[in-house]
Amino acid sequence: MAEHFASVDAYVASFPPEVREVLEEIRRTVREAAPEGAGERISYGIAAVTLGGRDLVYFAGWKRHVSVYPVPEGDTAFRRDAGPYRSGRGTLRFPLDRPVPYGLVARLVRHLAAERSAPGGPGGEPGTAG
Repeated sequence: MAEHFASVDAYVASFPPEVREVLEEIRRTVREAAPEGAGERISYGIAAVTLGGRDLVYFAGWKRHVSVYPVPEGDTAFRRDAGPYRSGRGTLRFPLDRPVPYGLVARLVRHLAAERSAPGGPGGEPGTAG
């Protein structure tokens, strides 16, 4: 049975130091890239950053990688840069034994926020976890 966390702080704190360090930097990157007024919560058992009361982006820690969900369509350059990290439907997976491209994470968040603000923009559900 999956653990239930009361907060994103508790979720991040539950990981070993090497995973926790990356999750904290992803959290900081996501919060800086998200529009003003973004919040956070636990959703689907993982960390989520919210916008307007709806989940905008999720991030999760695993034993050998961290993941960010969902992956927006973005522009050609974003799709090219995100390609090596795609894993499953709507997931970017960053192995812990390589540097995490935090700039790409920030771009992902900005694309998601732009899609959300577009007329008829998507709501945002996590991709395939794992």
